Amino acid sequence: MTQEASILAICAAATAGIQITGFIVAYLLQTEVFYDVLGGINFLFLGVYSAIDGEYPGGRLIDDSRKMACTIIFVCSRSWLLLFLAWRAHERGGDSRFDEVKNKFGMFLIYWLFQGAWVFVISLPVVFVNSSDQPTQFGVSDYIFIVGFGLGLLTEIVADVQKSRWVKAGRIGNFCQVGVWNYSRHPNYFGEILQWWSAWAFSYSSGSGIGDVQWWVGILSPLFTMQILLFTGGTGVANANGKSLKRYYDKCPAEYAAYRKATSILIPMVGYEYVPMFLKRTLFLDLKRYEYITESQNTYGSTTEGTQAS
Repeated sequence: MTQEASILAICAAATAGIQITGFIVAYLLQTEVFYDVLGGINFLFLGVYSAIDGEYPGGRLIDDSRKMACTIIFVCSRSWLLLFLAWRAHERGGDSRFDEVKNKFGMFLIYWLFQGAWVFVISLPVVFVNSSDQPTQFGVSDYIFIVGFGLGLLTEIVADVQKSRWVKAGRIGNFCQVGVWNYSRHPNYFGEILQWWSAWAFSYSSGSGIGDVQWWVGILSPLFTMQILLFTGGTGVANANGKSLKRYYDKCPAEYAAYRKATSILIPMVGYEYVPMFLKRTLFLDLKRYEYITESQNTYGSTTEGTQAS
């Protein structure tokens, strides 16, 4: 077994052990309070372990700038996620997602197994970089992608902090337009997605070229992130849009429609109102399914695109 395969297998086994142990304790205590905490710890373990065990023969981790840079940003990224989710759960007095499932053995177990799959899949590019058995030097593309990883993390942190401060200040205005939220309707999700596309692209130089199977497996990281944040019901963009927009159209329909028309759904930018609709629906992922459709529109159909706040 190659070093890459061995480290990957150990990471998978460790993830399963952490999540199943967490589930057993959580089920016995009937609590979800350390669910997100163990997710964060799991991430940090995979990053640190793969970096240490992946030291190439005769060399030191500190001498491999690519592994060091990737590991440091990964640890910073997942540490922020751990702290933010723990703080949010504390502020909310718990996690309502588990109210109906933590007393159901099978369903509660699925939540923990899903978290394990999420942690493992998202970490694939970083584990791939760290498990490489030969040192590689930074190339031009590596600088671009590691900066992209860092910018994604910075965008997510700034967006989370600005939104949290807006909420604590009493939700001034009917919806958040502070800071980066004035240029993107979901800047935190954009930051998360950018991180994992950048991490996957960065990991290319650690492989054997375009035909490296393990590198291609790593593309599951950004694809899984996009699936969860954009297309899975009950989470991310899919959960925040559609029927969930009713509260805005009830309170401030004209104001919110104008904001929605002029503000990108993901990429922070200016001039979004001038982007052609076919590009919004494709390249910019501002899908029709995210529009708010009233009951009368469902029944009789919409006469104009504007009534759906596109």
